[in-house]
Amino acid sequence: MSGSSVFERKLILAWPPPVWQDVTVLVAVSGGPDSVALLRGLAQAGGQGVGQLTAAHFNHGVRGAQAAADEAFVVELCRRLRIACQVGRAGEPGKGAGLRGEADLRAARYQFLSETARQVGARYVASGHTADDQAETVLHRIVRGTGIAGLAGIRQHRQLIPGVSLVRPLLTVSRREVLDYLAAIGQPYREDQSNADPRFTRNRIRHELLPHLAASYNPGVVGAVTRLAALAGEAQELVAGLAEDLADKCVTAEAPGDVAVDCAVLAAAPRFLVREVLLAVWRRQGWTRQAMSFERWEELAGLVLAPPAGSFVSKQVFPGSIAASREGRVLRLLAVPAPPPKSFS
Repeated sequence: MSGSSVFERKLILAWPPPVWQDVTVLVAVSGGPDSVALLRGLAQAGGQGVGQLTAAHFNHGVRGAQAAADEAFVVELCRRLRIACQVGRAGEPGKGAGLRGEADLRAARYQFLSETARQVGARYVASGHTADDQAETVLHRIVRGTGIAGLAGIRQHRQLIPGVSLVRPLLTVSRREVLDYLAAIGQPYREDQSNADPRFTRNRIRHELLPHLAASYNPGVVGAVTRLAALAGEAQELVAGLAEDLADKCVTAEAPGDVAVDCAVLAAAPRFLVREVLLAVWRRQGWTRQAMSFERWEELAGLVLAPPAGSFVSKQVFPGSIAASREGRVLRLLAVPAPPPKSFS
């Protein structure tokens, strides 16, 4: 089977054209091989649908002439394919001006994709993450420390904004299959030199750890890790559903930022599920989880599972200024307002 037919078959199986060919799809195109292959593959698979493809390119503005060349490449590619192309730049007002941190630029890119999706009436935003990206993500999370949700890796579908889904149709396609497809159709692409910089952990996983695992332990390591991610995703979906059901039974929102948890309902629940119920509370309240380490979730679960102690009250403050107090069978969680700034007048 040729490189082009393998790629096209996997793409169609992962995201059948009848699902999307009659609506507008916004394709995120950096100019790199993955996103270029996705654009070419969708253009080929779309057939006679009445919908349309639109490309979106975000120039982060951090690689100077290379970034400008990437932008020009994508614009020219879309011109040849007769596909509309929307371009955003990090230096523009409201498009991440002055932001240079990786997280900031990523947020600016997704803001651009969200705004562009609204403007063009897109139902889907398609991104070119591959099976190799999935394996790298899972290994990176394992190295840093993670749980089942982290092992699930990159989600194939999620809501980007109301009415618009972010989809990743290439998560079952390897990077080798992407390159073979592009070679088979004679399609050039751009190379981001920063992807080879060994200062970044993600790049060392890509260029050192994964090749070592493939050479010394399992040539199919990418497939093995992506299967683990799929199984973890299914398990996490099940656990999250159980946690939401339990939260419905034991959690009462007294007011915004003020929650009561009936610990008696959770007394016989596995500790893991108790942590998931508490995560559900944080999600419902919109409280930040960034600084909530595993140890802090464990402390909080310990408050829930501790036997009632009469009139004794146990109090702790958790990241995000969330005060937790246990009295009898009730754990109260209260968002404490930040103190006003000091006046120096």
